[in-house]
Amino acid sequence: MSVPQLPLNLRAAQAAGFDDFEGSAEAVALLRASALGEASGSVFLDGPTGSGRSHLLLATVAEARRAGREVHYVPLATLGARAVDALQAIEGTGLIALDDLQAVLGEREHEIALFALHNRAHDRGGQLIYAADASPQGLPLVLPDLRSRLQQCSRLSLGALDDEARRRVLKRRAHARGLELDEPVLDYLFRRHSRDLQTLTRLLDRLDRESLAAQRRVTVPFLRALLGLGV
Repeated sequence: MSVPQLPLNLRAAQAAGFDDFEGSAEAVALLRASALGEASGSVFLDGPTGSGRSHLLLATVAEARRAGREVHYVPLATLGARAVDALQAIEGTGLIALDDLQAVLGEREHEIALFALHNRAHDRGGQLIYAADASPQGLPLVLPDLRSRLQQCSRLSLGALDDEARRRVLKRRAHARGLELDEPVLDYLFRRHSRDLQTLTRLLDRLDRESLAAQRRVTVPFLRALLGLGV
């Protein structure tokens, strides 16, 4: 059985790199070494929403591909009901990146497929990189054996970013889209809009489209009109 072709956000995948990650230098060092085949063993990466765990996973995948390695990227939250088929199709070789692990836990069929893949990878020289919103101890697992396997992984924990770090990330992502966000615009955004990075990144995509269509730079009045907010 071949691995299903998975729809990816190509812009996000292309933008994600180790050099523009805001956060743990220890996590970057271990995942870069894992991507290049310089560090062996499975890795478990956890952190809250907005901490950059998917960014780091995509950066690891991109680095491994550049190094010529066999790579499987599995976005479990996106796959939904197709997750079991995707997990069963992976032979267990190469670098296997499993994103949003928490999305499929608590269902025995999914956990059996994960447990089997973990064992195949161990037997066939594959390397697993897990990303989830909680530690193995904090996840709602129904298979004790799977929890045991996850607890044996090298563990990396990411913390939530503070506002200054979020501003730096947002400016970099805007710059990659050809947008320049000055400090008054950022001040306005952080006062009047959600500070969640995923939500802010979706807003950047909208700003990119709307500013291009209007042939206008992003200013506070433009942003206020776009969002339908008052002063």
